[in-house]
Amino acid sequence: MKSEVRIAHRVSQIPKSAIHEMTRLSRDVEDVAFLSWAKPTSGTPEHIGNAAIAAIKDGLVGGYSENAGLVRLREAIVRKLRRDNHIDANVSQLIVTVGAIEGLAAAIMAIIDPGDEVLMFPPTYSTHIRQVTMASGTPVLVPTIEEEGFALDFDAIRKAITAKTKAIVCCSPNNPTGTVYSEGELRQLAEIALEHDLMIITDEAYEYFVFDGLTHFSLASIPELRKHVISCYTFTKTYAMTGWRVGYLHADEELIPQITKAHIPFAICAPVVSQHAALAALEGPQDCITEFREHYLSTRNLMCERLDKLDSVFAYQKPRGSYLMFPRILLEEGRDSTAFCIRLLKEGKVSTTPGVAFGPSGQRHLRLSFCVPANVINTAFDRMEEFYRHRT
Repeated sequence: MKSEVRIAHRVSQIPKSAIHEMTRLSRDVEDVAFLSWAKPTSGTPEHIGNAAIAAIKDGLVGGYSENAGLVRLREAIVRKLRRDNHIDANVSQLIVTVGAIEGLAAAIMAIIDPGDEVLMFPPTYSTHIRQVTMASGTPVLVPTIEEEGFALDFDAIRKAITAKTKAIVCCSPNNPTGTVYSEGELRQLAEIALEHDLMIITDEAYEYFVFDGLTHFSLASIPELRKHVISCYTFTKTYAMTGWRVGYLHADEELIPQITKAHIPFAICAPVVSQHAALAALEGPQDCITEFREHYLSTRNLMCERLDKLDSVFAYQKPRGSYLMFPRILLEEGRDSTAFCIRLLKEGKVSTTPGVAFGPSGQRHLRLSFCVPANVINTAFDRMEEFYRHRT
């Protein structure tokens, strides 16, 4: 008698990752212009790699670190949080994680019970939605206002809160839209959380990549919110260290032991070699961040210029942060963003990400990444202009 493979519902209900599916499909297409990866192509700064090599040669990376991470690294993170985020942190409030993504997963697992509702503001990073589902929680999607630059809809947020609402997940600068929520907006969100006794989990992966005179604001800098916010950061975006898989989480001392209970079965500790690299990133020269930001600003502007020439195909809100943007597809075939992106890949040789991956309101959109060289953007848009020449 043949037995069936039994898969947990919390996993089986999750769709395939559209981002990784587009990567898989791209392998079958020659000479693809990639605008689908949120992965810097600049490479990790040399001094960071050299520090990792030195740590290996000195025999410092063969064993586990403390679950919370190397003390010296956490001390450097404390200085960074005080300097750049205006957060009065200490080492007992930190866990070094496997990228921001593991910190987010550990935070959600630590505070969400089955049936708890978690508010999110789509379009938003698809992994946030999946993490809540994996914790047997219920994602409650409160769409942002696209016409206002994907702004938060506070009336809708208040209406969405029920007796089951436990937490809010907030991503700023936003993936995929590039929206940067202002200090005023985030303080308003904080007031709602305090009023309803909700936790806020933040994804601040793109904190340093903010443009047009805007500034990044961290909710954990609000003293009254201290016991209500868990903040997740990463080295992977800031220092072009995506493959190193290292980030960190900040929360109140009372929360850290509980989050650690989730962190240990997920990871035990972050890769020790990557922790030494992260320490070098924080203690070394910071001009690489400025160089990355200037490059992303230049490529953002280039992508906007190229989109302007395709105004019969796409409309867009200019991103104010991150290195991502989220144009609306104006063509009738854009009703199915997945089919649209697959056709563009196979026939136009341009890889993009379907907008529906970032929540239902992402349908009729696609995500484009501008953390690539200018020639890649120009190649991709040259191909798109040719591809859509006879379709509009």
